[in-house]
Amino acid sequence: MAEHRISGIWKDSKDVITHYAMHEVGKDSISRAKKITKASAITLLETKGNTAKTWLWNYRQARWYIGEDVHVVNASSGKYLRSDPDSTKTDNLGHLIDYDWIRI
Repeated sequence: MAEHRISGIWKDSKDVITHYAMHEVGKDSISRAKKITKASAITLLETKGNTAKTWLWNYRQARWYIGEDVHVVNASSGKYLRSDPDSTKTDNLGHLIDYDWIRI
């Protein structure tokens, strides 16, 4: 199975996340972002052995850094992805880079 990073999101007109920018982590590298649907991301992370963390851009240091673990949550409104909370604004995946301007 595989380790992944989520660097960004796409939202619909109601401000709901519909897609994620997913990267696969290799032994000595990380893949380019692949735009996957919310449903595909949930299926990927529900597969035993697959994991994901947020991947955040640090503007001051001009580099990426690894953030929080991401998990599938089953709520009354349906399944969604959520990072581990630690009482910061970046807990919510909605605070990742908004890639709406990129059409992949």
